[in-house]
Amino acid sequence: MKPVRSLARVMLSGIFVVSGARNFTNPGRLVPAAKPVTDRAAPLIQNLHPRIPTDTETLIRANGATQVVGGLMLATGRFARPAALLLAGTLVPTTIAGHPFWNTDDPATRSNNQIHFLKNLGLFGGLLLAAADTGGKPGLRWRAGHRIGHSRRSVQRAIRTARREAKIAVRSAATGHRIPG
Repeated sequence: MKPVRSLARVMLSGIFVVSGARNFTNPGRLVPAAKPVTDRAAPLIQNLHPRIPTDTETLIRANGATQVVGGLMLATGRFARPAALLLAGTLVPTTIAGHPFWNTDDPATRSNNQIHFLKNLGLFGGLLLAAADTGGKPGLRWRAGHRIGHSRRSVQRAIRTARREAKIAVRSAATGHRIPG
């Protein structure tokens, strides 16, 4: 299954590396479409830290750089799960800004934006699967539950042993025999 996972990660990451590099080097073409989204996001970004730039072109470049880095991480399998989540996060503003079919009156443009919106939704689903994929190894949730169950059984075993030892000690004390130890 590993070759399939590796190939799927590379295939999924390709669009992010290519479009992220294109958007990083040429953000100006996206500014008109992205401005309404970045204008709404700017106050939230300023609340995080006032020195973070909020101009549209810089945010497009940051999103592009994030997509390139996340795409390369996903493709190489290095921190693939966090990279998939990171890419899913970049896909949300990209889709809202780039394919707002709900704002379009022209039927052809509306249909085109719907198709691209649904394509991005499919990519989002693929990224969620990649983020959840443990490569056949048990996930953190399973390992934590398994460890808790193992610990619980160990404690129960220790309690049974202690009770057994206590019964033996009580019997020995009642009969006057000395417990070896």
